[in-house]
Amino acid sequence: MNRRAGKKIAIIGGGAAGFFTAINAARQNPKLDITIFEKSREVLSKVRISGGGRCNVTHNCFDPELLSRHYPRGGKVLRWSFEQFQASDTVEWFESRGVRLKAEPDGRMFPVTDDSQTIIDCLMNEARKNGVEIRTKTKVDAIVPESNGGFSLSIRSEEPQYFDRVVVATGGYNRGKAYGWLKTLGHSVHSPVPSLFTFNFREKVLSDLAGISVKNAHVKIEQLPYEEAGPVLITHWGLSGPAVLKISAWAARELHELEYRFDVLINWVYPANEQDVREALMKLRDSNARKTVSKQDYFSFPNRLWDRFLELSEIKTDKRWADLSNKEIHDLTQPLFRSRFNIQGKTTYKEEFVTCGGIPLDEIDPDTLESKKVPGLYFVGEVLDIDGVTGGFNFQAAWTNGWLAANAISSLES
Repeated sequence: MNRRAGKKIAIIGGGAAGFFTAINAARQNPKLDITIFEKSREVLSKVRISGGGRCNVTHNCFDPELLSRHYPRGGKVLRWSFEQFQASDTVEWFESRGVRLKAEPDGRMFPVTDDSQTIIDCLMNEARKNGVEIRTKTKVDAIVPESNGGFSLSIRSEEPQYFDRVVVATGGYNRGKAYGWLKTLGHSVHSPVPSLFTFNFREKVLSDLAGISVKNAHVKIEQLPYEEAGPVLITHWGLSGPAVLKISAWAARELHELEYRFDVLINWVYPANEQDVREALMKLRDSNARKTVSKQDYFSFPNRLWDRFLELSEIKTDKRWADLSNKEIHDLTQPLFRSRFNIQGKTTYKEEFVTCGGIPLDEIDPDTLESKKVPGLYFVGEVLDIDGVTGGFNFQAAWTNGWLAANAISSLES
């Protein structure tokens, strides 16, 4: 599509937030001349790897208040942003373009094709249809405000280029120094630390059980006031799964300060409490008197894990339930209800790098995502101090940011 000369808009960053801003601004105002600058060879790379290559587009939480509670940072601002564009709007946006989404039991939403390429193709087609220019392998080194309005962009190996409006959609950086080019514009930065990571421990007590998942466990960080319930996955190096990832997000900054050395308590039989577990074991002793303790039908996790709890309690698996002493009942209750692991590090969850930190939200107009310090400059996506728990929430923030910024930019007159 050939567009008439109009206001020039630069989108720095070819990820979800940048594309959604560009596409919707161009669609609403065809006179805009919009260019996406991406420093790497490929755009939408995070979309490609999300959800194990299926792309976790959003979450089927369609209440703005409830949706906003899934963001350790940024939830208060997003509460009102979601009144303008929320998860149900994302579903409608993609489905109106031929991409149907489905919800899985845990609420995550994926394209029915189970292929992230479906989302990439949709966004690329919309960009082409609406005349958005895409430039890869093009790094913007500096944004220089002009005295008469607009901006000059310093682009590596090129002459500076003028744009009327600039949108920063570079994603989160893992080093504070990487934000230096934005600090020169007068913005401050909440120093970045990792979010969404798994817990590592050196003990080998569970390493041979890697791959076993417990559907409803309770995770608590002993030194901090954070706890989560949900699936927990045993890995070769420690613990993962939704409950672990969620608590890592909420406690991201504090865990960084602890240098990722802390103690975590796991209740493998949640919501049962200590007394519930003890009473259940006593009932098993009565009802299964003639059976060996390796046979149990009360706790719903794999037998290999049950045998490990027996081993940790120094109870032989061939012992009969009738011969189990009250002390052994007590000893077995402890690892079931309150396993303690000393965490000695972290691992980024798969390839889905998410940071806690970025441009503070009090320096941004929440209705338009425009900078309060530099008129005409916008920030969208993870470059802001916004991050959600796992489950499609980070992409939803990107879509919502992009929608709001696009609405503001599209109102520009030629």
